[in-house]
Amino acid sequence: MIWVHASRRISAVRCSLLFVLASTIAFSACGRHHGHSREAAYVSAPQAILRDQVAAVYNKMGVIKNAERVEVLDRDRRYVKVRTSAGVEGWVEQRYLVPQQVYDGFQKLKQSTQNDPVQATGITRNDTNIHLTPDRNGDHLYQLVEGARVSMLKREATPKLLPGEQQQKTKTGADTKPVDLEDWWLVRDAQGRTGWVLGRMLDVDAPLDVAQYAEGQHIVACFPLDEVTDGDKKVPEYLMLLTEPKDGMPYDFNQIRVFSWNVKRHRYETAYRERSLIGELPVTVSHEDFGKEGNLPTFTIQVWDKSGAMVAKQYKLNTPIVKRVLAPGEETDKSKGSH
Repeated sequence: MIWVHASRRISAVRCSLLFVLASTIAFSACGRHHGHSREAAYVSAPQAILRDQVAAVYNKMGVIKNAERVEVLDRDRRYVKVRTSAGVEGWVEQRYLVPQQVYDGFQKLKQSTQNDPVQATGITRNDTNIHLTPDRNGDHLYQLVEGARVSMLKREATPKLLPGEQQQKTKTGADTKPVDLEDWWLVRDAQGRTGWVLGRMLDVDAPLDVAQYAEGQHIVACFPLDEVTDGDKKVPEYLMLLTEPKDGMPYDFNQIRVFSWNVKRHRYETAYRERSLIGELPVTVSHEDFGKEGNLPTFTIQVWDKSGAMVAKQYKLNTPIVKRVLAPGEETDKSKGSH
């Protein structure tokens, strides 16, 4: 009898221990699951439909829009099950989503270029994607609609490769054949979203009154320099940067023109033109005190000289005259420029 009672007590103790252990494991597992952070993804399409199942026939659960953040719940071949911030769940095609690292890449690009000077205002010709890198195969997240205005920061020419195409290399690392280059622009939209847009998708927002004097050249940028009074209105005067009308040039611009306003004739006239430049952005526009001449608008361009060195050239506008502002010991190059 003593042995039987002892065995029953030992069994009871074992059961209690097992119950406590099982409860602890279950509680711990629940705690880990509750605190688990699911994989995030972002919508790269203008919008996408959430469906209740991966099948030809499905119910529409909702719509997710461009740049919206969702949680990834499951995957099935070409589809991903997600949950929106509103708690709506459904399946969406994988091609409409980009991972967290792409979103993070755009945030880093935005931060690293937040102080870059604006070189021009561009207007989109069509709906277009904002890419993380200046190439067609680069990841894209944000969308710009036709007619959107963006700040243009800098230009870069890269090989023109179709989606999915890669440039072929020889064993020595050289390209197997030359490829065409195309221009891309780093832009910032009204929401501060920053990335690369194909150059041919943008038109520089230059006033028609001065744009008509481009003479078939491509307008790279147009900066207001000053204002003059004509009757009861203020009329801006402009610096325009121009280049050949084709992509892939080894410079950002090769010509500058300054347009002043003739108050007597009520029209724009070319106050200054300089050709045969090898110029690179950025260009800076400012004002400076020149003593008796007063506080005048100035602009500074960066160009490569004959020795292969990058030099800064500053100019001042004392309407309608444009003159070089020479640094100490600097001599003007009379072979360039005309008034």
